[in-house]
Amino acid sequence: MKYNPINNQLFIKNRAKFTAQMKSKSIAVFNSNDIFTTGADSTLPFEQHRDIFYLSGADQEESILLLFPDAIDPKHREILFLTETNEHIAIWYGAKYSKEEAAKVSGIKTIYWLSEFDKVFYDLMTEADTIYFNTNEHYRQAEELESREDRFIKMCKTKYPAHKWEKSNQILQQLRGVKEPEEIEIIQHACDITNKGFRRILPFVKPGIMEFEIEAEFMHEFLKNRSDGFAYTPIIASGYSACILHYIENNKACKDGDMLLLDVGAKYANYSSDMTRTIPVNGRFSDRQKAVYNAVLRVKKAATKMLTPGVLWADYQKEVGKLMSAELLGLGLIDKVDIQNEDPNWPAYKKYFMHGTSHHMGLDTHDYGQLKLPMKANMVFTVEPGIYIPEENMGIRIEDDVVVQKTGEPINLMQNIPIEIEEIEDLMNS
Repeated sequence: MKYNPINNQLFIKNRAKFTAQMKSKSIAVFNSNDIFTTGADSTLPFEQHRDIFYLSGADQEESILLLFPDAIDPKHREILFLTETNEHIAIWYGAKYSKEEAAKVSGIKTIYWLSEFDKVFYDLMTEADTIYFNTNEHYRQAEELESREDRFIKMCKTKYPAHKWEKSNQILQQLRGVKEPEEIEIIQHACDITNKGFRRILPFVKPGIMEFEIEAEFMHEFLKNRSDGFAYTPIIASGYSACILHYIENNKACKDGDMLLLDVGAKYANYSSDMTRTIPVNGRFSDRQKAVYNAVLRVKKAATKMLTPGVLWADYQKEVGKLMSAELLGLGLIDKVDIQNEDPNWPAYKKYFMHGTSHHMGLDTHDYGQLKLPMKANMVFTVEPGIYIPEENMGIRIEDDVVVQKTGEPINLMQNIPIEIEEIEDLMNS
């Protein structure tokens, strides 16, 4: 890992919060992600499953976390299972966690090798009535491959049919949606690295430069600052491409007079940042570009103030829609007749602003968090309105990451990233 060590008190607190909500005489198990092959002997870079990381800090393949608060033997109330390292593995792939290192990272005292899992698990299941399965129930989940969690669940249902089962996800949605101070500090660090990347590219962008060259500049700055790289596949979209919401080809030349949409975020210690800025390729906004940009910026600023405890996400989206409708009227993109005749399920503003304004952010860019219940303090949300005008070859989105506060306006973790037209122009022409 490139990132600096994280204080294991974060993971100790996270486990305590989770186990406090477990039923009596129950076991919860969390598996690491698989390593995926690309063919032959090549593999994709390993990405740890965010749930086992959230609860243990273990950032290594073939890891299993077991939580059993009611275990008869106290040493079996928290167990981390790891692949046993050896000299051959150390020479070819680098050293893996020793038991001592894993205990230091996680704050878990009992560390076993993975080869001992079946025996220990069988013994503990004789004491338990219930097993918590860690299913993926994120509202945007799109799993197509069978995971280690899936295989583990199949095994348990076959070998332990008399046990009851519960879902870990319902607890994790609640817990992971509200961040600990240490988590907010890590996300802030990821945002600060993103800031450095954005400031690096502002004087670099000019007509004729390729989108992938800009992507490379971001990656250079991110890695130089101990980032794990991009938190998600970056969008470097010039001209009409900015109207394609998930454009990721990043293979076109940036043309004089076009706007350039940059949806980019650094990842640090598995935590995401999520920024969008839109800048003029030639370093100067035209009058029309200024008008659309400032309309989006006004919506973003007003929407940010709405993120307060007790607010329902669905109601918030409707209020932002009203703000955007007013701005689109002012820009001449819709008229009052469009609003009067609009479909309530697809309001008139959706023609130019078709996505949501905010989502939870943290270990995942679209993080766990309860969207149907009122917002709480220390939730971290993006705020990302946009206006997309294909007929003008222009898409403008502006996005920051903010922390809901008990009272007052949210804290903007990206407040130091240039956002006003004058500052962007000054930095691009410096």
